[in-house]
Amino acid sequence: MIVTIHTEQPVPALLNYLSDPYGCIIDMQAGVTDDGNVAGTGPYRAVQVETDQGLTLVKNDNYWNGTPKLDRIEVKTIRDGDTMTMALQSGELDAAYGLPYSNLILFRDEPYTISSADTSRTFFGQFNGSSEVLQDDRVREAVIGAIDREGFVNTLMEGNGSVAEGPFPSYFAFGDSKVQEESYDLEYSRELLAEAGWTDEDGDGYVEKDGKRLTICWLTYPSRQELPLLAESAQASLKKIGIEVQIQCTANHLELLKKGNWDVYVSAFVSAPTGDPEYFFTTHCLQDSSKNRGGYYSETLEMLEQQLSGEFDTEKRTELAIEMTQMLLDDHMFFFTSHLKMSMVSGEGVTGLTAHPCDYYEITVNLDKNK
Repeated sequence: MIVTIHTEQPVPALLNYLSDPYGCIIDMQAGVTDDGNVAGTGPYRAVQVETDQGLTLVKNDNYWNGTPKLDRIEVKTIRDGDTMTMALQSGELDAAYGLPYSNLILFRDEPYTISSADTSRTFFGQFNGSSEVLQDDRVREAVIGAIDREGFVNTLMEGNGSVAEGPFPSYFAFGDSKVQEESYDLEYSRELLAEAGWTDEDGDGYVEKDGKRLTICWLTYPSRQELPLLAESAQASLKKIGIEVQIQCTANHLELLKKGNWDVYVSAFVSAPTGDPEYFFTTHCLQDSSKNRGGYYSETLEMLEQQLSGEFDTEKRTELAIEMTQMLLDDHMFFFTSHLKMSMVSGEGVTGLTAHPCDYYEITVNLDKNK
């Protein structure tokens, strides 16, 4: 069988997009249920979906790529890492993803198995282009230079990741090794603030300008354990250069984004789920990008994206991606802190649970548990 796809315009990354889990095939005749369930092509069928609670999967007897080994899988949403840890230790859970890094050491010996993979899930920040205190490029550069990325990865993430320069890990041809982010330099950050007119006028340890303290609102969310830790780390390091950071860590972050009362928004995103760079730029960096939270705009970047969108040569796509990434870094409207190493823990008898570089595909046809 041959499937021919006709597009209205050239789409060089079409095969990449089709391999994205979000580009999955679903049965539209079956429709979408009230709880968001669909009929797809995976090894298991979702028969019950409860938001923030979990879902129930049963074997798909018509699966196209082998026979699923389990009749039923219960997926539970457990937001508290310590609760998840105890559930795995007690046998209530057979496997877990998202354990606190400090707890992974508890599962390094038999009967547990840890599977890890470096991914392109990137923790990064966007500055609010409408923020009064961030209009000066020197202030944004000072903030970036005062974030201790290595300390965050090596200490708070306990080595479960890598320091980021840009949105893409070094193993990509267009990744971190090809670009240069601002280095961690507190003294240089202090100099930048002074040049911008921000000095400690009253000796309280914080810089002021015209009698007003430099305070930024750091907005993030708690569903990824790394983000609150990053916020607290930045709060401590930015205090060293005289910037006060007020943290808003809330599950209601999208509503607060719309209201605009924030200065820095920090989130996590799989930047290259299919190995192509264009996805990150189109989702976050263009004038009409749905996740361009800070209102970033660069006429040059828009032109480069037009070239990228029509370029089929892989090497030229790589060159364009590197140029676009460096432009983002030089404009100081985005900053990147780390890439995640995904780790999953399997309990006794569980096999076939393997971490995947694109941060998906945890439950596959190979997943099994000895009775």
